[in-house]
Amino acid sequence: MHDAGCEGNDYFKCDFCRQPWSEERLMIEGHQGSLFCVRCLTPAYTSVVLAKEGEEHRDRKCVMCLEERDQPQWESPLYAEASVCLRCIKQAATVFEKDPEAEWKRPGPPKQEVGDGIYT
Repeated sequence: MHDAGCEGNDYFKCDFCRQPWSEERLMIEGHQGSLFCVRCLTPAYTSVVLAKEGEEHRDRKCVMCLEERDQPQWESPLYAEASVCLRCIKQAATVFEKDPEAEWKRPGPPKQEVGDGIYT
């Protein structure tokens, strides 16, 4: 998102956490200036891709691609109007993973604990 009340790097803010762009908070841009930061990508990827969470919002557009998709979306825990679809999460993961400046790696599957049903 673009914050018209700010200048410089503070003008560019992640749609999901509203934090400004910085060297440590790299972002990927979607349609119409939407922004998804590397720090929000990790919980989005973990939730929707790995844990198979997220809900389909048939009447809601993804803020990144502006499409209504019949697939799970991650909703920002801070701003309910900001959600991103599975496809855009995977695309952002691919872009950040290939960017050496991002130093981002896909999270692995959640660790299983003894007694959680897997070993019993």
